[in-house]
Amino acid sequence: MDLFLTDWLGTPLWLWAAFFTTVVALLALDLGVLHRKSREIGVRESLLMSALYIGVALAFGGWVWWHLGDAVAMDYLTGFVIEKSLAMDNIFVIAMIFTAFSIPRHLQHRVLFWGVLGVVVLRAAMIGMGVALVENFGWILHVFAAFLIWTGISMWRSAGEEYDVKGSAIYRFLQARLPITDGLRGHHFFVREQEPGKTKAALMVTPLFVALLMVEFVDIIFAVDSIPAIFAITTDPFVVYTSNIFAILGLRALYFALAAMVHRFAYLKYALAVLLIFVGSKIFLADLLGLEKVPPVVSLGISFSILAAGVGWSLWRTRQESGGGAVA
Repeated sequence: MDLFLTDWLGTPLWLWAAFFTTVVALLALDLGVLHRKSREIGVRESLLMSALYIGVALAFGGWVWWHLGDAVAMDYLTGFVIEKSLAMDNIFVIAMIFTAFSIPRHLQHRVLFWGVLGVVVLRAAMIGMGVALVENFGWILHVFAAFLIWTGISMWRSAGEEYDVKGSAIYRFLQARLPITDGLRGHHFFVREQEPGKTKAALMVTPLFVALLMVEFVDIIFAVDSIPAIFAITTDPFVVYTSNIFAILGLRALYFALAAMVHRFAYLKYALAVLLIFVGSKIFLADLLGLEKVPPVVSLGISFSILAAGVGWSLWRTRQESGGGAVA
């Protein structure tokens, strides 16, 4: 029992154990009970599953409040809201990847499930690197903040552009180095087939596996934005990692609902750009005001307001356009 009371990265080990137990239980429920077979997931089921993941994340936040205090809980909730918001942009890119490789809906959950497992590991490694940098070089937070502001400005300027999946450097790199089949092979990631011009069968990857690799690479790119964003809120490794993972866990469930109405969120990227600029500016603002950091309640309120305004504006604007003409 004394082992579980030991601090690991500034937080008692039993709190980490409770978190990982919750994550494993959610994944086991998802894969082992609800989605044992590859099938198409409807919008209603997607919304219910997403509500479950968000409910568990919020309940965990209440548990953090109870054990670690209101300030830590507010940082956790702010981090969760920001990570969830940035994950929505990830969803739109994933939808383009599935379209580019003609991945049917009943196989998309398989790609997303294994993709999320990879994200859990990759985020741990990237956050660990971030923690080490912050602990050894305190000034790196200002570099993160400046990077977020620059990224937000770049996101605003490129908001109207679409991601060219098969024209991307990532796809060209994979295409040049992997033997890829000429089409899907059911739910398989790998098959043994004879390549054109060769006499012996060789292990080949299917477009389903290429889509999985693309999803993982895209998450790494998005993590470069999202991880500095959470470090601009708190440097507590427990809060950073748990808020990140709970936001990502629900990504798969939310995907099937949002992918069906991507066009209704055409202007959300502008709100995400403003959100990144705000998060990055907080560190410089706190320096100007002589504060250690912007109060968590203020940070959460402004972040949520930016996101809500972006969603509301996007839904209203696309409704007007689909109803017969854009609004000036």
